[in-house]
Amino acid sequence: MNVAIVVPARLASTRFPAKPLAPLHGPDGTARPAIAYTWAAAQAAAAALPGQVQCVIATDDASIAEACTSLGMTVAMTPESCLNGTERCAAALNGLSEVPDIVVNLQGDAPLTPASMVAAVVELLAARPDLAMATAVVAASPTVLSHLQTDAAAGRVGGTTAVCTRDGRALYFSKSIIPHVAPGSTPAQPVLLHVGLYAYRPAALVAYVAAGPAPLELQEGLEQLRFLDAGLPVGVARCAAPAWEMIELNNPTDVPLIEAELARRALAESR
Repeated sequence: MNVAIVVPARLASTRFPAKPLAPLHGPDGTARPAIAYTWAAAQAAAAALPGQVQCVIATDDASIAEACTSLGMTVAMTPESCLNGTERCAAALNGLSEVPDIVVNLQGDAPLTPASMVAAVVELLAARPDLAMATAVVAASPTVLSHLQTDAAAGRVGGTTAVCTRDGRALYFSKSIIPHVAPGSTPAQPVLLHVGLYAYRPAALVAYVAAGPAPLELQEGLEQLRFLDAGLPVGVARCAAPAWEMIELNNPTDVPLIEAELARRALAESR
């Protein structure tokens, strides 16, 4: 099996401009660009996968490309017109040394993604020829569900949830809590939190770009809904939550939180 792990990274972010280059202090106290930690996560995932694995940063910005190249990363330049990370992964196919069997989208702002989750989505897609794409979810704990409900009551988006069939095909993704859980009640099945990690077949990426943005994708702000709108089956890998919080780098205030979790991860992996 030939796998490509693509890390989409763009400079223009409304909430946190130039976040791929934002310095993060690792457990050793050394500051490195945020993208370097996601690259390290990609490398760890590559080491855990069988077969041939190539890793590449997909960007449209020369400053990101220069910083990544100086740190020994492989870079594929992609158009500024890419609307999201999935389109950027599709564009990166032309810059790969060979066309892979599976393309993994490890988002540039997700440096705390464990290698086991990457392996889970790859293994699911490899085992299910009926699927066009696979993604990951974790069960929301009662505490996390309570936080989601509190955020929803205040009009805030606390995370993305997913519902799927009994055989593991996605039915829908939403920034609302689905299925509905009445406050204070115990759900019959856990609410599934979506993790922004994807594995695609190259043909599915081509079909995704050709389909163009879907109305539900635009309304929810969730790129994966385009697959469902286009009738492309999406598999859901149910994963165990790691020993650290998988905080994404979305805002400058996330920097100290991620630095703390990087230290927690290093401690957990040393045991």
